[in-house]
Amino acid sequence: MAEKRRKDFCIECRKETEYFLQKNDIVKYVKDKKYSFGITVAVCAECGGKMSIPGLIDKNVQEIDEQYRYAEGLVTIEDIEKLMKIYKIGKAPLSLALGFGEVTIPRYLDGQVPSREYSDIVRAALTSPVYMKERLKENRGKITEAAYKKAMAAADSIERLFSVSEKMLRVIAYVFEKLEEVTPLMLQKLLYFIQGIYSALYGRPIFTEDCRAWIHGPVYPEVYDLFRDFKYNPIDDARFALLEGAAKALTEDEKKVIDLVVNTFGMYSGKVLERITHNEEPWKEARKGYDAGIPSSELLSKESITKYYEAVNRQYGIDTEVGLLTYIHDMLDKAS
Repeated sequence: MAEKRRKDFCIECRKETEYFLQKNDIVKYVKDKKYSFGITVAVCAECGGKMSIPGLIDKNVQEIDEQYRYAEGLVTIEDIEKLMKIYKIGKAPLSLALGFGEVTIPRYLDGQVPSREYSDIVRAALTSPVYMKERLKENRGKITEAAYKKAMAAADSIERLFSVSEKMLRVIAYVFEKLEEVTPLMLQKLLYFIQGIYSALYGRPIFTEDCRAWIHGPVYPEVYDLFRDFKYNPIDDARFALLEGAAKALTEDEKKVIDLVVNTFGMYSGKVLERITHNEEPWKEARKGYDAGIPSSELLSKESITKYYEAVNRQYGIDTEVGLLTYIHDMLDKAS
């Protein structure tokens, strides 16, 4: 049932009435091709007639535009803005870097629908840093040297993003979706807990990367390299705009485990999570023979992580938030 919103003037009832917003399907022809679009309409709660309310026409135009682009596989304004953000490049320089006329991207940002050919170029640049680098090199003479260097540096950085497995990227993207602030230290520990709990519950690792026993707890070095520039600050990484929607490819079991970890371990800071890992057997065993301040890069094997969390599961039942919270509280008591 549609939700009752507010009042406006109904020309049929000749008075202010309450109205509902609901979706209606309409048929339109664009370039002699038939399309069905779902648009929002306002319906009078008393007479059932359609009402004209402020802003609704603009909303309908936006709805039709988005659905048309989706039906035709064309990039959106948001896609173009995302491309500008991740490559740190302005709209006119982006036009030239892609081989377009200088005003092409500005026109697209104002609502003009791109051709299939130009849309495919924008999408290729959005999905492949290698392709973007090729276009930048090809059109280097058309943009300033500063713009070229900044965009190339961004492309190099994006290439490093894909140095980790696709599954790892999906897990990180989902963690970012669920938590407002994640520091590099916190992320490392959450990934470790996700790996341990998933492997204990389902008998196999969730991602292929190996973990190392560093001074500040378990660390995935490839992930550390991705976010090292953020140091102790929350990660705010434009590159991850490329991965929007990537988490949808996770299975329900994978999402369940990530949700369990985020809703429990995710309540604590990276330093608190570090204290927990320092009292767990896998890290302690891997760090044997090292004093507290001595760096190490000893393997924290998947087998040792799985074995440890299988034992934790038998004692606490870590397939539930209650069980995990009990485990966390016991480990923090032990660390104090």
